Amino acid sequence: MWAFLITEILFFGGLILAYTIFRSKFPLAFVAGSHELDVALGGANTVVLIFSSFTMAMAVHFGQLGRQKLLVGYLLATLAFGGVFLGVKAYEYNDKIEHHHVPGMDFEYHGEFADQVNPRNVELYFFLYFAMTGVHAVHMVAGIVVLLWLIRAARRGAYSADYYAPIEMFGLYWHFVDIVWIFLYPLLYLIGRHL
Repeated sequence: MWAFLITEILFFGGLILAYTIFRSKFPLAFVAGSHELDVALGGANTVVLIFSSFTMAMAVHFGQLGRQKLLVGYLLATLAFGGVFLGVKAYEYNDKIEHHHVPGMDFEYHGEFADQVNPRNVELYFFLYFAMTGVHAVHMVAGIVVLLWLIRAARRGAYSADYYAPIEMFGLYWHFVDIVWIFLYPLLYLIGRHL
């Protein structure tokens, strides 16, 4: 699991490096793009993932103690928080579709900086936004699939104080995905709003 997470760090690190390079090259365009994001929704999703990290940590704790009902309960809570996160992200994506902020042939930018920036550079911002948040969302979906499998196994009594490794390994993955969002939120929603 640690080797896998290291490869994931390299992958997300490459995306963040690309964002940093292009932001330094087109600062005003990236500020313009960031102003089109909803800081409150991104912040709400950050809080949701922090709670999901707590519930996942509690699931690992009760898995180690062999407390099946509490293990299942906290896994279900983690699943619910993951679902809320994806629901909010889907709402945000829908908003970007409606405002033609999805990179491609119908991309448009008419925001407050429209007379000062090249729309293609704002489109680059949104390409990186969708790349980073999209890959993160795929990781969330994969996590939800694994959570469903873990919940099913836990309900059948597969885990005990002597065997809880799958819960602990998945906990590492879930925390990693949460930490990635802790970097993406300020990078895309907050820092990007200022020159």
